[in-house]
Amino acid sequence: MATNVLDATASPGAARRAPWRSPADEPAYARPALLLLTVLAAVLYGWGIDHSQYHTFYASAARSMTESWKAFFYGSFDPGNSITLDKLPGFLWPQALSARLFGFHPWALVLPQVLEGVASLLVLHRLVRRWAGANAALIACTAFLVTPVAVGLFRTAVEDPAFTLCLLLAAEATGRAAQDGRLCPLLAAGVWVGLGFQAKMLEAWAVLPALALVYLLSAPLTLRRRLLHLGVSALVTTAVSVSWMLAVTLVPAKDRPYVDGTTNNSAFSMVVGYNFLNRFSSLGISAASTGSVSATQGGAGGRTGARPALGGASGPGAGPVRDARGRAVTPATAMAGRGGAGGFGGGQNGWSKMFGTALASQTGWFYPFAAVAAVCGLLWCRGRPRTDRLRAGYVLWTTWLALYFLVFSAGSVGGHTYYMGVIAVPLAALTGAGSVLMWRAHRAGGRRARALPVAVAATAAWSAYIAGRFPSFLPWLAPTVAVLGVAAGVLLVLVRPGRPRAAGRLALAGPAAALAAVLLAPSAWAVQVFNPSYRMSRMGAVGPSAMSRGLQAGRSGPGRFGQAAWPGGRTFERAGDGLRGSGRTGTGGRGGFGGAQSSGALTAGQRRLLDYARAHQGSAAYVFAAGSWSTASPYILAAGAHVLPLGGFSGRAPSPTQTGFRRLVDAGEVRYVLLGGGRGMGSGSARTGTTAAARITTWVRSACTEVPPSAYGGTTPSGDARTAGVQRLYRCGPSR
Repeated sequence: MATNVLDATASPGAARRAPWRSPADEPAYARPALLLLTVLAAVLYGWGIDHSQYHTFYASAARSMTESWKAFFYGSFDPGNSITLDKLPGFLWPQALSARLFGFHPWALVLPQVLEGVASLLVLHRLVRRWAGANAALIACTAFLVTPVAVGLFRTAVEDPAFTLCLLLAAEATGRAAQDGRLCPLLAAGVWVGLGFQAKMLEAWAVLPALALVYLLSAPLTLRRRLLHLGVSALVTTAVSVSWMLAVTLVPAKDRPYVDGTTNNSAFSMVVGYNFLNRFSSLGISAASTGSVSATQGGAGGRTGARPALGGASGPGAGPVRDARGRAVTPATAMAGRGGAGGFGGGQNGWSKMFGTALASQTGWFYPFAAVAAVCGLLWCRGRPRTDRLRAGYVLWTTWLALYFLVFSAGSVGGHTYYMGVIAVPLAALTGAGSVLMWRAHRAGGRRARALPVAVAATAAWSAYIAGRFPSFLPWLAPTVAVLGVAAGVLLVLVRPGRPRAAGRLALAGPAAALAAVLLAPSAWAVQVFNPSYRMSRMGAVGPSAMSRGLQAGRSGPGRFGQAAWPGGRTFERAGDGLRGSGRTGTGGRGGFGGAQSSGALTAGQRRLLDYARAHQGSAAYVFAAGSWSTASPYILAAGAHVLPLGGFSGRAPSPTQTGFRRLVDAGEVRYVLLGGGRGMGSGSARTGTTAAARITTWVRSACTEVPPSAYGGTTPSGDARTAGVQRLYRCGPSR
């Protein structure tokens, strides 16, 4: 066993080294290569973020969180703190802090994700280097860097960048704990998982079996102490995870915002019911029993139509699915438009969705290689000591991959490609470690030498198949990958030990061709961030996507993401007595839900309406109430206006109730109400007649006075304009 001995006579500066110089136990090229990968990551993740666009729902909340620390803590959607997001706010805290520091701009919200991406790459390198060596770490980081979903993820202002980084830090702490049997790093892992919970809720807990299994199998302690340490760490994980929910629960409802996504104003119902149990229709759990607004969709347990996205942007109560022309379609028709129900046609539903081209083209290029690496690693490590670090690493990454594969296969991802970032991590780690493991076996000869050619050939064939599904994008790519795969297989056979040509330049040609065959196709997708036509996906996708073959919503994502609201780049312009969608933005970018331009600026008509409402606001707490979040969003996003949204994200949350709203009017807290014109989730719920927002809307139209459009610079509509999504402003007074 090697022992490191410090030289007491060495000067204090002797141990210092430049950051570009490798440690003595690593190849000379290791640190320069890592620095290069870090720079490339920063470039790929940050390229063009000055042209970023807002994710309207989340960006509105981030703007509100910059207005007050109360909104910051609760994750309030509006500056007036009437209602929270339908998610935990932890992932938005870095974005809100960045906006406070640099000003509220789209790039300021994306910048934290870029930094989280670079940090994730460095943590992955540290993890794999300790586990499988410097070469494995460099290959793993390269694989992670060129995975399209990882590139798209860390340029997208959503939950998963912070979530992915927290899980990587938890795995790194668990590895240190398992190596020495120390409790403190294991507790740190629990803290990181808890912080990941604040970003992505119960999805963070899916990694716990993998972390616990590594410590249980490999920590150099007695079984009793290992179990005791895991129990203490579980308590820490739980405490950090539920801290926000518990804090919200302990605050009286009148002193905090309403918790969106629920019918009972409970943070636990939002996290456990709305964002977890109701995402899995196969569980057969009634949504009503969980306090979820899904119960108002019709059908027990919210099992109606297409399932909402798992833990993410398309919440229950989303209303009908619509095609590119805005026509309502059935879920089955929608999935047919997306290329099938998740098989190999590109769909994103069904148990085989992870192998469909819609997700595989963003995430799954390394499926075959990682699978072979996992099997070989686990089988070849049999018989090693229980505390063997190499075997523990394969247990960690294989279990991590299997768990999240199962989670996403069972739930619905609903077009949210960026969910797959947590899949890209173990795929990259297994690819890096497996490359070194199988290359060593190949050089040693014997039956194990076949593993590397098989892994390379399978991966090249799979990559050629996926690339072939996009014949109009780089048509040379699929045949090139196929040729490289064949060449790599032949060269690897030629350089096997015992053959006369197994030396010289030919010995390096085999692994070089193998790496090219494995990395070329995903790299072709990843570098599309430099192509303006492919880099602006709101769903974390980079390059062409199979979803673009079907619905318009598939391109940019339904729900809370701005680009999907106005196909062709529409924004709100003046129309009659209100504002309705027409025209393009001045920059050519697509506007967000509710009419905010890509820059977040109000149109001239919206500005006049806001100025009028503010001039006549008086002592009211809100400038006006809005019929949906999408109607309220542009005024919050552009001006930080205190606008009261009705119904939350889905339009079905009882916030406020009809009685509560009339009390606000009687107390002079609300004087004006803006109805109509909303787009996306929640905008249609006000027309169903069964929700609190719909009842308020009916009451406003019957009991309040419509403000003449000429009062705020509008013109009276005629004909179809009165029903074409036009917004109307009403003035409400205390009841007599």
